Amino acid sequence: MGDTKKEKGGRPKTLLQQLAASPEKLFSGSFRQQVAALCFRFTPKPGEIEVLVVTSRESGRWVIPKGWPMKNKALYEAAAIEAGQEAGVRGPVRKKAIGSYTYLKTLETGAVVPCIVDVFQIEVRETVDKFKEQGQRRLAWVSPDEAARRVREVELKSLIIEFTPR
Repeated sequence: MGDTKKEKGGRPKTLLQQLAASPEKLFSGSFRQQVAALCFRFTPKPGEIEVLVVTSRESGRWVIPKGWPMKNKALYEAAAIEAGQEAGVRGPVRKKAIGSYTYLKTLETGAVVPCIVDVFQIEVRETVDKFKEQGQRRLAWVSPDEAARRVREVELKSLIIEFTPR
């Protein structure tokens, strides 16, 4: 089939075009587990919140802090660590996921794997000046509607729109 990364004419293939060329990549195994943090803070207006979105390092698209589970850490703890590393934020994290979403991740090897991401809420009460991925991402505090507009994954959009702090 040739190179799965480029179309005729040299344009990069979309993720769906790559999958169509080799569907076994999608159905070869089970979903991989990831964790994410829906970070929010209350605004001065009673009952109103802002949601934190960050850019991914690779594509620069808007996402929420997320990563792989960590050895000897509960999923909610891993989500809190990711929020600290990717955005320099800290605060109480809810131990029960508020929901989950799915997406297709392209690994460094070029393999495409389906992922299910459990999302944990964090009420941000502290931001730090220095954090692991500082300068590698852009951060924005926006309304839930704007956050939902910025992220790509439909299920994540729904989670953000329907989110009510617990």
